[in-house]
Amino acid sequence: QVELVESGGGSVQAGGSLRLSCEFKSDTYSTACMGWFRQVPGKEREGVATRVRDGSTSVANSVKGRFTVSEHSAQDTLYLQMNSLKPEDSGMYYCAAALSTMKCIPENDAFEHWGRGILVNVSS
Repeated sequence: QVELVESGGGSVQAGGSLRLSCEFKSDTYSTACMGWFRQVPGKEREGVATRVRDGSTSVANSVKGRFTVSEHSAQDTLYLQMNSLKPEDSGMYYCAAALSTMKCIPENDAFEHWGRGILVNVSS
C-alpha cells in the first residue's frame, strides 16, 4: 500500500511564497524518484520539479530560479518551495512517486503513484 499526502497549498498574492509538502507513506516500499506536477483546467499536465532520492534535482525552465525542490529522506517527504509566485503558477499541484529507477526529470510523467492534488491560487 502506497499513499502520497500533499499539504501546504492555498491562496497567495503575486510575488508571495508557498511551500508544498508531500509525504510518502508505505510500510513496504521506498521511493527512487519523486516529483511535482501541475495542471490548469484545459491545459496538459506540466512537470514542475523532480528529485532522485538522496540525489539530483531537476526543475522545469518555467519555474527555474523561483521554485526549489528538496527532500527529507528520513521522513520520506518531498518539498516544493515556491517563491516569486505568478498568477500563471495557479493550478492543481500533484505529487508523484516512482518505486523503481526511471528517468527522473519533469518531462517524464511515468510515475506509478500520484497524490490527490492540492490547489494553489495566485492572485494578481
